Amino acid sequence: MKYSLIIPAWNEAEFLLQTLTLAKAVVQVVSAESVHVGDIIVVDNNSTDDTAKIAEEQGATVVFEPINQIARARNRGALAANGEALIFMDADSSCSAELLLHVLDKLATNTCVGGGSLIAPDRQITGAALRGLTLWNQLAKRARLAAGCFVYCRTDAFEQVGGFNTRVYAGEEIYLSRALKKWGRQHAMSFDIATVAPVTTSVRKLDWYSPLQIVRQALIVLVPGAVYSKRLCKTWYDPARRDKQ
Repeated sequence: MKYSLIIPAWNEAEFLLQTLTLAKAVVQVVSAESVHVGDIIVVDNNSTDDTAKIAEEQGATVVFEPINQIARARNRGALAANGEALIFMDADSSCSAELLLHVLDKLATNTCVGGGSLIAPDRQITGAALRGLTLWNQLAKRARLAAGCFVYCRTDAFEQVGGFNTRVYAGEEIYLSRALKKWGRQHAMSFDIATVAPVTTSVRKLDWYSPLQIVRQALIVLVPGAVYSKRLCKTWYDPARRDKQ
């Protein structure tokens, strides 16, 4: 399959070089071991640091989304893609060649519309944080919900369901998961959560916010209408987040 690895980035200069270095290596391995061919698209979501410059220097295709909203950034990246498959990954996350090859092979069978992956932290975390992550992984498998740090799908299905919901400021991956599952049922295709080689994602928010703040923000997606407010989704759009490091 021809695919695009789409990385939305808002002021991610600190993480992006490492992310792209790993991503390029993974894409090269997949190309060497299969017939899948991919490229990397970085969406500069109105950054004020060197995000775009770093992405260009690393050979990624760079597109610009002026409205600071993760759903819009992901959709802008998809608009720039021209393959049969889309892989959305966060700028502070990384996947292995094993995981990427696995999901591309799944999509190539035409029996899978898309899905997500289990998540692993990028460093050791507290017991409470680990239990929370384990709980999410269990929920993801049981309910078949993709985490935002890694979502994969067929391009045609993505376009037909309207992409990520731009009315919400958080939880857009949940809305997409539900839409793709429905599309998949109509076309006899599954929506799968990969259990091989979990995607690795940064747990830097544990350094920026207190456990209570993080729990409150995680629960906000359960409050009817809350994700439609950018103000209530503060930890995703906190302009002072870099000062917390």
